[in-house]
Amino acid sequence: MRKNALNTLRGGAAALYGGFAAVAFMVTLGTSPWTTEATAGGGDDWKAAWVRPTSVPFPEENPYTTEKATLGQKLFFDPRLSGSDYISCATCHNPGFAWGDGLPTGYGHKMAKLGRRTPTILNSAWGELTMWDGRKDSLEEQALGPIGGKAMKQDVSAVVEELTAIPGYRTLFNVAFPGEGITLENIAKALATYERTIVSGIAPFDRWIAGDQRAISAAAKRGFDLFNNKANCAACHTGWSGTDSGFHDIGLPDDDIGRGKIVKNVVKLQHAFKTPTLRSIAQRAPYMHDGSLGTLKEVIDHYNDGFTRRESLSDEIKPLNLSEDEKADLLAFLLTFEGDDPAVVSPVLPANEQVPGAWLQRLSPAAGGKAETAECRTARLHLDHCN
Repeated sequence: MRKNALNTLRGGAAALYGGFAAVAFMVTLGTSPWTTEATAGGGDDWKAAWVRPTSVPFPEENPYTTEKATLGQKLFFDPRLSGSDYISCATCHNPGFAWGDGLPTGYGHKMAKLGRRTPTILNSAWGELTMWDGRKDSLEEQALGPIGGKAMKQDVSAVVEELTAIPGYRTLFNVAFPGEGITLENIAKALATYERTIVSGIAPFDRWIAGDQRAISAAAKRGFDLFNNKANCAACHTGWSGTDSGFHDIGLPDDDIGRGKIVKNVVKLQHAFKTPTLRSIAQRAPYMHDGSLGTLKEVIDHYNDGFTRRESLSDEIKPLNLSEDEKADLLAFLLTFEGDDPAVVSPVLPANEQVPGAWLQRLSPAAGGKAETAECRTARLHLDHCN
C-alpha cells in the first residue's frame, strides 16, 4: 500500500507534504520566501508546495474503477446499511456541510450522542490513518467501523445477506467485482473508492498560486505571510490541502486523550488529534475534534494564547501575540480555501425485491410451473398471464 511518512513513523509526528520540507528549512534559516514582496511576484519556487495534485492516489490493492466508484456512491447514500434503515454514511458526512454534519458532536443510532465531531472526508485519498485518533489504518478499514458501531448500529455479519436480497446490488457487485460478488471486503472497497473521489474544488487560493494576482485580496496575502511565519500555522497545516495528516495536542481543555489511547507511551501524543484539512474550512463550523469553537475567529484566538498548557502540548503551540489587524488578515487568508466544490446529486438506489419467493417458485419448471417466457421476463410484475 502507498505509505507516507506518517504511516512509517506510526507515532503521528508532523510529516511535511511534498516539497514543503525544503521551504520549511528556509524558514528555519531565517530566509522566508513568504514575505509580501515574494508572494506578490518574486521567486516562485515556494509555490510548488501548494500546487494542487493532478491525479487522485488509489492503493494498488484497491485500484479505481468507474463501476466500483458508482457502487460506492450508492452504498454511501443508502440508509439500508444501518440497523435502523434510516442512517446512511451521508447522514453524518453531508456534502452540504463540506462532508461533515455541522454539529459540535455527531449523533448516531437512536440519536445517541457520539464522543467527537464528525470529521470531513474531503481529500481523504491523501491520508492513510483515519479518524480523529488515527485508529484505522485505511479508508477500507474505516468504512465498516461506523456501520457496525454506535453511528449506524448494523449487524455487520448480516449486512451481506441484506444487500444480497436486493437484486440491483447483486448486479452492481458482480459488475464491480467479477466473480466475487457481495462481501464485507468488497463493501469496504467500494465505499473507500467513492470516498477517495471526494476532492475539494478549485479555490481562489489555487488561482493565486497559479499566477492570478487578483484572485485573493491584499489582506489575504498578508494573512498568508502570517500563516507561514508569525502565526506558525504552516507547522501543521502543510501542502495543498492544508494538513500534515499528523497528530498534535493543540491545548484544548478536555479529558479526551485522542491518539494517546492508541499510542500510550508517547507523551506528545496524549491529547493529540489529527490535523484537519483547511479546504472548505468556512463551511465546516464548529471546529476542533470536540466542536468547542464555533467560528474561525475563536480558532485564531485559541492559537493566539487561549490554549491549555500541559506536558503533551505540541512544541509548535506558543503565544503568537497577534494584533487584531493581523487576526483579520489571517482570517482573510483562510477564507481563500473556499472553492467551487462540485454539486453532489443523491444517486438512485437499487429497489428492494419486488417478486416474492413463492411467486418465483411458481415460475420454476422444477417446481411444476410453466417455464418463464421472454415476454414474462420483460414484464415480471404482471404475472397473472404467465401461469
